[in-house]
Amino acid sequence: MRVFRGHSRPVPDPVVLAIGNFDGVHLGHAALVRRLAEIGRIDGLVPTVLSFEPHPREFFAPASAPARLSTLREKLELLAGCGAEQAMICPFNAGFAALSADDFIEQVLVRGCRVSHLVIGDDFRFGHRRTGDFALLEQAGQRFGFAVEAMGSIVLDGQRVSSSAVRQALAAGDMAHAARLLGRPYIMDGQVLHGQKLGRQLGFATANLRIKHNPLPMTGVFAVEVSGLDATPLPGVANLGVRPTVGGTRPLLEVHLFDFDRDIYGAHIAVRFVHKLRDERRFDNFDALKAQIAADAAAARAFFKQ
Repeated sequence: MRVFRGHSRPVPDPVVLAIGNFDGVHLGHAALVRRLAEIGRIDGLVPTVLSFEPHPREFFAPASAPARLSTLREKLELLAGCGAEQAMICPFNAGFAALSADDFIEQVLVRGCRVSHLVIGDDFRFGHRRTGDFALLEQAGQRFGFAVEAMGSIVLDGQRVSSSAVRQALAAGDMAHAARLLGRPYIMDGQVLHGQKLGRQLGFATANLRIKHNPLPMTGVFAVEVSGLDATPLPGVANLGVRPTVGGTRPLLEVHLFDFDRDIYGAHIAVRFVHKLRDERRFDNFDALKAQIAADAAAARAFFKQ
């Protein structure tokens, strides 16, 4: 995927464009991007997504912003998997937030993105104080020569598929429902780093990933599958959280892979959370922690044998 930072330099070719935060890249986002790819094939346009960094709610109200479902890298990888070939990432700062709806259309969509066809979600609003809407885009399309279409929401079991719904499922530990909303298990990826080697001391060596999601969308102990190391995903058990027993304060993902003993430091892996086993909690001593880790590993193995 080709990635452009900011809209000051125009993309090289006309595009079919979708706009959004795309956090988590759920079923609704995937349908939107597949529609882009379809139009791109028919009209010879580059399927392109326009997104923002940071999330606008992180800019306006950082203390109450929702937990991120995906890092920028994860989001771009998922969007590319749905058919997007190009992305423009606009820094969401005071200047960008102050753009009027008309300026956003002219400066970002027309000049920066060279939009020929625009596909938006049915609830999309834009510009300063969110004054821009579908009607304004239609008027601008007539003036600047681009087509506009809106896609309805995806509804699953009577619930509108949204990033908020995914966050609720993850926070509740309902990994199966989160997977239905996403169209796949929830994933975090990252590079395997050197840690304190505490897992090895306890008899359960772990691959440690420093997590950029802060706050975390969920915490706890999970049955997981890891891709990026072998041809097929490898099963394991993982703790996602701050490790209160050892006085941790920063989010860390620790993954113990079953029947696996290779040096994978530096590898980039993707961790799929398929089932929650329990909440993260503090233990009084390492013996109690070791016993619980053994129980967690046994529970995860049993889950995969079902």
